[in-house]
Amino acid sequence: MQLLITGWLTAFDLPYAPLIALFAIIALIAIISLIVHGLLHRAVLPFLRRFADRSSHLWPKSIIDKKLFSRFALLMQGVLLQIQLEVFLKGDEPIYSVLMIASQVWLMIFTLLILYSLLDVLLELSDNSSFAGQLPLRGIFQSIKLIATLLIGLMVISLLIGKSPLVLLTGLGAMTAVLMLVFKDPILGLVAGIQLSANNMLKMGDWLDMPKYGADGDVIDIGLTTVKVRNWDKTITTIPTYALISDSFKNWRGMSESGGRRIKRSLNIDATSIHFLSDEEIARMNRAQLLTPYLDGKVAEVANHNASLGCDLTTPLNGRHMTNIGTFRAWLEAWLKSHPQIHKDMTLMVRQLAPGSEGLPIEIYVFTNTTVWLEYEKIQSDIFDHIFALLPEFGLRVHQTPTGNDMRNMRFSPAE
Repeated sequence: MQLLITGWLTAFDLPYAPLIALFAIIALIAIISLIVHGLLHRAVLPFLRRFADRSSHLWPKSIIDKKLFSRFALLMQGVLLQIQLEVFLKGDEPIYSVLMIASQVWLMIFTLLILYSLLDVLLELSDNSSFAGQLPLRGIFQSIKLIATLLIGLMVISLLIGKSPLVLLTGLGAMTAVLMLVFKDPILGLVAGIQLSANNMLKMGDWLDMPKYGADGDVIDIGLTTVKVRNWDKTITTIPTYALISDSFKNWRGMSESGGRRIKRSLNIDATSIHFLSDEEIARMNRAQLLTPYLDGKVAEVANHNASLGCDLTTPLNGRHMTNIGTFRAWLEAWLKSHPQIHKDMTLMVRQLAPGSEGLPIEIYVFTNTTVWLEYEKIQSDIFDHIFALLPEFGLRVHQTPTGNDMRNMRFSPAE
């Protein structure tokens, strides 16, 4: 083509005919490229965007938003440029070689960008997939992007310097230690992400508790090098991905999936309020529907046991006797079993712990039938509100350390 134009110009005796012909061909290539660019970006892409906006599906909008079509259009422009160079400039080695190398670099870069867009589209579409939610896709895709970037970068450098990529790879082999140091975090993060996924240790939306890093909240992002946790106070904690393998953490997913959340709390009883029950107290407590079966059975059991001993029962040192603390534990267990918001298929227990300076701890160990935090706290508070209010019915008192107000209200008798 250049020779043909040069011949035409020479026929008119124009000076610098070869140079003018070269500029004319370059101008023709530029005009064709601009026309194609205008058609693609002013007509085709806006049409596709309007189609995506009208679509009820997510994937067309995702493809447009992640610039997959626009980058593919730019890639096609690079292919068109190569075709024009082969048709119009082949034979003019200096300018042809420079523009061909530039077009090849263009193709490599936009091939890489298309891969980025494709992975971003897949990641966005996988957000609604339960299977994909179990995999650290963001970290995996980031690893793929990193590897692809290194490969494309290697190919671009080898193209620019005119050497085979194998020559550069041979040189990089001697720099393995340096590369391992530079890419330490991505490599550790990739290995950690695979382990987290393979062992089903963590996924998006899990409640993670890791006091070492001040993390206590929902996992919102699992990346190649970091895991982001939105704490309950709405702050964001960033944890190195490999730290989830090297350090211990608590995942509350099991609690959420079980359908019940544990209540494990004690109330301390003043030991001086514990005593044997009198017949009048037993008769009064027998009016409680939840206590009637227990009292009837326990009274008969104690009576039969004492009858078999044949001992003097006028002193409490002989035989067995019912206590207010034991009756309270029996009532509390029966009351929790009948509570509509307590999980009946999980452990339910009321037990004594070792007494200490703070009194006798009575521990409640049950599970609510909901895992919602707000409802759980309400249920737990309602249970203990009721228990504290009913303790005087059993003649029991809660242990409480004297306060400054108690000290001020103390009255001393005058010295004799």
